[in-house]
Amino acid sequence: MKKYKYTSLAIATAVLLVTGSCKKTLDINKSPNAPVDVPIDVLYTTSAVNIGFMGGADQNKFSLLIMQQYGGQTTGGQTQTQAWEQYLILPSDISNSWGAFYTTTLINLSLVIQKGAAASPHYSGVAKLLTAYTYGIMVDTWGKIPFSEALKTTSLSQPHYDDDKMIYASLLTMIDDGIADINKPTSTFDPIAASPIYPGDFATTKAQWIKFGNTLKLRLLLHTVKVDASAAGKIDALITSGNFFASNDDNFVGNFGSTAGAQNPIYQFDQNRAGYIVANNTIVSMMNNTNDPRRATYFTQFPAGSGQYVGSVGGSDPSEDYSTLGTYLEGTDGSAPIRMLTFAEYNFMRAEAALKYGGAGNAQSFFQAGITASMKDAGVADADIATYITAHGTLTGSTDAQLKSIITEKYIANFGVTTEPWTDFRRTGYPAITPPSNSVEPAVPRSLFYPQSEIDVNPNAKQKPNQQVKVFWDAQ
Repeated sequence: MKKYKYTSLAIATAVLLVTGSCKKTLDINKSPNAPVDVPIDVLYTTSAVNIGFMGGADQNKFSLLIMQQYGGQTTGGQTQTQAWEQYLILPSDISNSWGAFYTTTLINLSLVIQKGAAASPHYSGVAKLLTAYTYGIMVDTWGKIPFSEALKTTSLSQPHYDDDKMIYASLLTMIDDGIADINKPTSTFDPIAASPIYPGDFATTKAQWIKFGNTLKLRLLLHTVKVDASAAGKIDALITSGNFFASNDDNFVGNFGSTAGAQNPIYQFDQNRAGYIVANNTIVSMMNNTNDPRRATYFTQFPAGSGQYVGSVGGSDPSEDYSTLGTYLEGTDGSAPIRMLTFAEYNFMRAEAALKYGGAGNAQSFFQAGITASMKDAGVADADIATYITAHGTLTGSTDAQLKSIITEKYIANFGVTTEPWTDFRRTGYPAITPPSNSVEPAVPRSLFYPQSEIDVNPNAKQKPNQQVKVFWDAQ
């Protein structure tokens, strides 16, 4: 995987360009204080940095505390992460995350699309793919959101909320349009080589962007297959057309550096609030039961040097007697990438499609390929991969039992990936998650509340009665 280490100055410049000031910058009902005309490469870099950052920020913690990959059981008074782990995710907690999507990512991507439409379609195409990814995460989190009117901040200050199924359909079209733009023969400007996502000369990275678009489309279609009778046929057609991720080098990640201010957000949070995030007993127990070799990079040992991995249980007495996050998510110095869509996930999607929906290929082969890709990404030796595959790499039993195995291994492979493990749980029921003993909701949340910043100023924003309101594709 190619590394790109951008400077603190570049990040600071990007932040200044999209925020203007630190006051009231996260309200989508106000026009951002951006310069009148910003070069397309700066707008693009700003957006790409923010997508990577959001992949490891609050949205990451909300979804992975819910899914019991992270634990929040630190000592002292109740922390933010302890509250979120018990599903006490308040509308006021969400405002920053919501605003960051709209005013520090989507508004800039829309400008890239506008600027690139005529003369620089390669930029426009990449921006469309990033827009589709961002909106997809938002729909999977909230369901109905502002879409068709969302970015018209200068003329429409109170956007309506669009039907989430309609938004998904629009995103699939947007991905097709983005790939078509990327494939256009001429473009005045290409995405810069110093890109936080897929760095390098565009003549080379163009192929990775197209693979990303197709793999993202497969993810979105798979989400909808239970509620859209046409989705299975669309998946089959997409698979027939090919051109998906082919190795871990194609992983869609946000790259970060090791200098202060340029480190990845998971590492920064852990440094600033030590102990707020620890390993969760749910995922640790799964991996302990299979002697999973990925534990060595996923978590620290507890006690140090013991060879043991210990996770916290939500609602238990807080302590510091747990494994913490390891180098896989943080690196040794904060330079680990933020993984957002991976080759391992692609293989598990293909396994599910082959098993359940008549997709081409062999579910067993894709299942093993997913495990292998995940373990290689985690630095596991080939001999240890082979041992694990021999013991745990065979699909057996009923179709549902095989699906359980696929989604459980996908859950482990998607350690640290924002929202997708939660989405898989909601649409398949796997892995089984038991709410913590101090949960404030009767069951695992199906979506999050809307942010207080929206409820306060937008009459079209109607707050949910609870977090059991389902996204349109949630058929469980």
